[in-house]
Amino acid sequence: MAELLIEARGLHSYYGASHILHGVEISIGRGESLGLMGRNGMGKTTLLKTLLGLVRPRSGEVKVKGVPVTQAPTHRIVRMGIAYVPEGRGIFPNLSVHENLVMTARAGAEGRRDWDYERVLKTFPRLAERLSHGGAQLSGGEQQMLTIGRALLTNPDLLILDEATEGLAPKIAKEIWQIVRVVRASGIATVIVDKNFAAVNAITDRNLILVKGEVVYCGASSDLRSKPEVHQKHLGV
Repeated sequence: MAELLIEARGLHSYYGASHILHGVEISIGRGESLGLMGRNGMGKTTLLKTLLGLVRPRSGEVKVKGVPVTQAPTHRIVRMGIAYVPEGRGIFPNLSVHENLVMTARAGAEGRRDWDYERVLKTFPRLAERLSHGGAQLSGGEQQMLTIGRALLTNPDLLILDEATEGLAPKIAKEIWQIVRVVRASGIATVIVDKNFAAVNAITDRNLILVKGEVVYCGASSDLRSKPEVHQKHLGV
């Protein structure tokens, strides 16, 4: 059994009076890739924000590497080895590509520096060609590459990608999926949210499906591929 990077039990999260997560349980092991699936509005982003301390659960517990962090501030949680690529990317539009990258560069939780500035630019040659460009001058695909590169420069144990290829042209989305494979091969665990369920299923070890804030399926990606009825019931349009 791989070391658990994140373990959460019995999570109940709210936005005001709206009860979003209903007793959710989730775990991610070191080096593992987990697909977080569900139609829009089912609680996926809320779950990610709860794990990161951006939303406080009313009940339940979150542990990172065995340490309880349910009430910990977000900056402490991410310093334990978690990087977050949010929906909408969240780059700094008035900073250059170079500045967006170097501002986050640091050693990982165990002092590792596997991902440095040069490695990121080698992985994202488009960014190397645009170092002086402002973040707002980049295309959507380039902004996503910048956000992922910026996250990798924190040398995380776990990379969370929320809507990894949303709004991107198919050719650019294909590049992003290839980059995710490179990240996986480097030993970094991943949690991936994306509407392209087939692409997520093809790249992950396990998948978890949320419906109205409850886990309705959790199993190996190979099992989900063999159960089209589960896919159609919970993910089909």
